Amino acid sequence: MSNFELYVSPPVFGGCLGPLEEANYVIIGVPFDATSTYRTGARFAPQSIREASLNIETYSFRAELDLEDLKLHDLGDLHVSGNTGQTLERLEYTLKDLLEMKKTPVLLGGEHTITLGAMRAVGGKSTAVISLDAHMDLRSKFMDLTTSHTTFMRRVHEEVCPVKIVEVGIRAVCREELEYAKDAGIEFFTMKQIQEDGVESTIETVKKTLKGCERTYLTIDMDVLDPAFASAVQNPEPDGMSMQTLLDLVSCLCDNRLVGLDLVEVTPPYDNGTTAIQAAKIIFEALCQIERARKS
Repeated sequence: MSNFELYVSPPVFGGCLGPLEEANYVIIGVPFDATSTYRTGARFAPQSIREASLNIETYSFRAELDLEDLKLHDLGDLHVSGNTGQTLERLEYTLKDLLEMKKTPVLLGGEHTITLGAMRAVGGKSTAVISLDAHMDLRSKFMDLTTSHTTFMRRVHEEVCPVKIVEVGIRAVCREELEYAKDAGIEFFTMKQIQEDGVESTIETVKKTLKGCERTYLTIDMDVLDPAFASAVQNPEPDGMSMQTLLDLVSCLCDNRLVGLDLVEVTPPYDNGTTAIQAAKIIFEALCQIERARKS
């Protein structure tokens, strides 16, 4: 045995490392949580999710596809800065390059602020942003920061100007955010509303809301799940979604209009491994659903 056989490479998502030039989907870790509040540690999530992805099966019964048959490339982690603006700028430039190459970027956060960098790259023209989240993240400022995980969606609305913002799973807001959402025409579905209307009815309503949008970008904050399903998140909030409901929504939203997605705010220091596994599973299902839509 060669001594070199005793070494292993760092984990890549799903164990898939095809050539970048041939890939349809590109995984990028963004180990950034400089503005985190309450719980910190989301910067460790990309590697934690990658490790979890190597230890669950890759076949999707929902999509009837195997992740191993998709053309994936794991680009590694973005070289982040302690400066939020610099990190978002680096992410924006990276994603612009990938989008020009006709790749679908898949971001592993990191805190939710990274969605602002992604949307600056995607642009608002003909694009709807769909956020699965317990929070609206529409504050004007929080702890003297105008760009943070609590304000980024307001910055997306003001700076990028997407044709629509749709937030699903909401159950933790302040009055300022509610007033802003109503004045700005931001559509949101609360957990109370989803529970009363039912998942199927909610999915149909979301579909109608997105009708006419040429492109979509999906962002998934893991705190949209009830803490019973995902306890290791930055800002856990009770009375959340089940994993089944989330995957039903993902199956609906990941169609051939989707140009990119991110999954954020897994916080490994608080995890026993379960939250990272749930995160990896969600990405597996999302990718398989996108592939299924593109093949149909």
